[in-house]
Amino acid sequence: MAFTTGRRIPPQLNDSSLQELALRYVGKYATTRAKLRTYLSRKVRERGWQGSSGPDVDALAERFAELGYIDDAAYALSKSRSLAGRGYGKRRLSDKLRLDGVSDSDGAAAHDHADREAVAVALRFAERRKIGPFASTAADPALRQKWVGALVRAGHPFGMAQAIARMPPGTDVDLDELNELFGGSDRNLD
Repeated sequence: MAFTTGRRIPPQLNDSSLQELALRYVGKYATTRAKLRTYLSRKVRERGWQGSSGPDVDALAERFAELGYIDDAAYALSKSRSLAGRGYGKRRLSDKLRLDGVSDSDGAAAHDHADREAVAVALRFAERRKIGPFASTAADPALRQKWVGALVRAGHPFGMAQAIARMPPGTDVDLDELNELFGGSDRNLD
């Protein structure tokens, strides 16, 4: 007697089953056109395609965008707000949007949001990690460099990271002054 795993082999995909997969995916996950195309292409590779002409995943993704099931701009803004809430900077956002296939035009509002919130987000990260003015004790140069590295890895500009890391513990942070120095302008950030 042969041992069977009991796993059912899924049938090959066709136009209607591909559309059902796409609907299920966009209903479950916030996504972009590029991520949907990648998902559908992977499913076609895994399960095979039934029919003489190949699947048109690009057209299906565009159709879902026209119907409003996918909105790359709204996805980008949502990612910007989410990352900002966790203390991650604009560079981290840019990397995420590029990986998710969001175009520059669709990501414009997200980048504007990241620019407006840059200083507050960096301070949120510093507070969460007990860096600079939020530390309990003064830092030696080696620890200060670790703080700068953590802020930079979180997507914050080097100049801003240095300014925050150099602040002595317990300093009252003047958000207006920091915004004037670093907010929304890339010229003073690096």
